[in-house]
Amino acid sequence: MNGKNVLGMIFANIHEEALDTLTNKRTMGSVPFCSRYRLIDFPLSNMVESSIAKVGVVTNANFNSLMDHVGTGKPWDLSRKTDGLYLLPPYAMNSVTMWGNRIDAIYGNLGFLNNSNQEYVLMSDCYNVMNIDFGALFDFHESHDADITVVGVKSTVPTNIKNVLIFDEVDENGRVSQASIDSAESEAFYSTNIVLIKKTLLEALISDSHSKNEVSFQRNVLLESIKTKNVYAFDATDCFVGTIDSIQSYYDISMSLLNRENKNKLFCPDRPVYTKERDDMPTLYGMDAKIKNSLVADGCEINGIVENCILFKGAKVEKGAVVKNSILMQDTVVGENSKINYIIADKNCIIKDDVELSGAANYPVSLAKNTRI
Repeated sequence: MNGKNVLGMIFANIHEEALDTLTNKRTMGSVPFCSRYRLIDFPLSNMVESSIAKVGVVTNANFNSLMDHVGTGKPWDLSRKTDGLYLLPPYAMNSVTMWGNRIDAIYGNLGFLNNSNQEYVLMSDCYNVMNIDFGALFDFHESHDADITVVGVKSTVPTNIKNVLIFDEVDENGRVSQASIDSAESEAFYSTNIVLIKKTLLEALISDSHSKNEVSFQRNVLLESIKTKNVYAFDATDCFVGTIDSIQSYYDISMSLLNRENKNKLFCPDRPVYTKERDDMPTLYGMDAKIKNSLVADGCEINGIVENCILFKGAKVEKGAVVKNSILMQDTVVGENSKINYIIADKNCIIKDDVELSGAANYPVSLAKNTRI
């Protein structure tokens, strides 16, 4: 199977309720990550690197920043006359209401599927930070004559994501014979909601589920298909996989990339991660600046102390300020002599002079966009 025969679909809004302040005014897909990226960059780059030439991004609400970020798809080489990147509208077929679940979203975009020449569909959410070779997934699907292949990982089950598909029984070839929704176990082999399926089969399953007013893709489509079809689990545990299901997990996964081994595993040269570039000047370091174990984007200005931090473009740390164990997003400013620790500051936050603000390793404080303190 060649990637050019696969249509990509990315769900930009799914599970955004898990991130609270970070998704109040944006989709899950447009949440900033690791000093310069957005969460949608990872599934989108993985698809492009696997030769997928047509990708539909399914939106629902608060998608202005997403539209600004992905644009025409040029950073991913998807600005094309044929195929390329499509932003799919947040309305169901023959309706003026926004879709409420994944089945509605796919059903509302059946026209997009019908008008596509690709034989297969690869669907992905944006809440998993991973770098996976979809080419290996395509080969696995084809060699096992699978009807549906779901990418899974063996790890800690996300607790704040609803309807997580758990693979309870998988044979030596990867075929799933028994599965369940959610789990009482803390560790399991669970679905990352990356699904490869033949387009005609997807259309049939979604049309049937929609006609019955079913609302859960995992329960009503995938779980039911295990009884009658060849459903396989593709194990991606060897990849770097960070499942973001809360502010705490967003913080923990971000900070884990300060470890060089983790960073190199996620950002491997064989499968680069692309993003929209914002050209800026190099970061300026003042005479009193001290930086330790941090990721610092270009365009920053640092005159204080920064330890174990991730700084996005345009962040400023003024003289005498001490910033530790924190994430400062684009154009956030920490004033003179301020001290912050375990903070996630969204874009354009202003922390004024002589302010002390601290969370904890197991409770980072999240500041909404444009906050003034």
